[in-house]
Amino acid sequence: MKVLYAIQGTGNGHLSRARDIIPILLKKDIELDLLLSGTQADIDIPYPVKYQFQGLSFIFGKKGGVDLWKTYIRANSRRLQKEIKSLPIEDYDLIINDFEPVSAWACKLKNKPCISVSHQAAVLMKGSPKPHKPDPLGHLILRRYAPTTKQYGFHFSNFNPSIYTPVIRQDIRNAKVEVRNHYTVYLPSYSDEKILKMLSKVPDATWEVFSKHNKELVTRGNVTIKPITNEAFIASMATSLGVLCGAGFETPAEALFLRKKLLVIPMKGQYEQQCNAAALKKMGVPVMRSLKTKHLRRIKKWIANDTRVVVNYPDLTEEIIDTVLSENLKPR
Repeated sequence: MKVLYAIQGTGNGHLSRARDIIPILLKKDIELDLLLSGTQADIDIPYPVKYQFQGLSFIFGKKGGVDLWKTYIRANSRRLQKEIKSLPIEDYDLIINDFEPVSAWACKLKNKPCISVSHQAAVLMKGSPKPHKPDPLGHLILRRYAPTTKQYGFHFSNFNPSIYTPVIRQDIRNAKVEVRNHYTVYLPSYSDEKILKMLSKVPDATWEVFSKHNKELVTRGNVTIKPITNEAFIASMATSLGVLCGAGFETPAEALFLRKKLLVIPMKGQYEQQCNAAALKKMGVPVMRSLKTKHLRRIKKWIANDTRVVVNYPDLTEEIIDTVLSENLKPR
């Protein structure tokens, strides 16, 4: 039985989850191929990738949101259509999709089932928190970006009986948790200079900032800018006082699992992150609208407060994968 596992490569969360799911799939009685599309990840997967596509990536900007112009320039529709048509989707008995557009649209064009195993699936499910301000276009993009026929979703909490708690990778589960004197920062949609300017105004704290924009170590006063690597980021987060990050999914979930203080800043114009922020706020996590001086007091208040949100994220990954395979992998 042939299974295609298609993974979105924009950001690091999808690949982080894949690093735990792939070994489980490899243990099963199947022939597994991997597909990766996207251009904005900082980590890799240590397994052979059969199909590597540019796909359709959202390009991070430096002012707190998506760089729409760069996203548009790289969204070559002719190239994307060629990638979709070139994928031999009919060769597979099951397609597992983590918000990956090439395989999703290849399945849709050939009327083939495509099974979503993703956070985005949960965001769209009934009961998942939504922002107070409606965003019909954002909702439409999230729903149509990688259309699937059946969904298994992950979220910060069981907002719906069909929603699972997050896949916490083994690197995080096995990390040695300590509390030292620094805060870990990951805000890929802001420039290093913007982050430096803001955090230098909080001199009582030590900041370790992981950057998508800088490949060298830079220290200015109480702020250190580091190139992002999987090992360094995990070590920093596991030993931090708290985590300041965007309202993505994996990093906030991992911070909560590690019992760290958490403060999130959702990306502007990014509907999924606005939904995540609404969910985290409902759970008691503080949310900051943007990295602007007028919100500086919010950071200082967060530092002074030692409140942590308690979660229970059991290791259900293999159980979930077994469910996906048993419910959807039918003999030829």
